[in-house]
Amino acid sequence: MRTVERLEEYLRVAEQCGYETRQEWLDGNGGGVCEFGGKKWLFVDLALSTVEQLAQVSEALAADANLTSMAISKGIRSEIRTHHVA
Repeated sequence: MRTVERLEEYLRVAEQCGYETRQEWLDGNGGGVCEFGGKKWLFVDLALSTVEQLAQVSEALAADANLTSMAISKGIRSEIRTHHVA
């Protein structure tokens, strides 16, 4: 799977985990997870490369307790954990 496709898959997983996702130009200075208004938000910095965006989303998902109960493939789950550790 190519990086862009993997990023799209990870963003779908994030939405399944209850995140509102936003892809914004943050000039390489931001992004990540926050919670406000009773919702979980995941901001992805479009100033970063696709590989860096993928790492940003992977890190957020790997730290989310809901990931273990999600109906996603073992391969994707393993990749997310691998990206988080790397």
